[in-house]
Amino acid sequence: MSSQNRHVAPDTASPAPVLALRALAVASVAAIAWQFVTAAGLFTGGPVGPHATGSIVLHVVTGLTAGAAIWLRTRTGGPWWPSVVASAVFVLTFVQGYFGDIPGLVVHLPGAMALTAGSVWLAAWSFLRLR
Repeated sequence: MSSQNRHVAPDTASPAPVLALRALAVASVAAIAWQFVTAAGLFTGGPVGPHATGSIVLHVVTGLTAGAAIWLRTRTGGPWWPSVVASAVFVLTFVQGYFGDIPGLVVHLPGAMALTAGSVWLAAWSFLRLR
């Protein structure tokens, strides 16, 4: 007798939560890419404005991504870990904002790598595992 593997997505998922998760996960990766581009300008004397605006967008988009991952979990009974990863990424954006000044870069830069890894992993999973 075989049991369902709870670590992979179900074979059939509702299209609305899947589409929402895919779109928002890609938007999260795009917002992080924007943050990388605008952060480089900060070290060369560029304005803080674009990076600060991007951080607000990142908060909103990752929060919506977490909501979409939870929505998918509640609608399909799929794996729990995408909801946890998406929620952790969302919370980490606030940690990033707190440590965003120059003395806090020792936390901010590794945090950016964690945000990137979590967001890319979630986006890839949403396209590769969800049908």
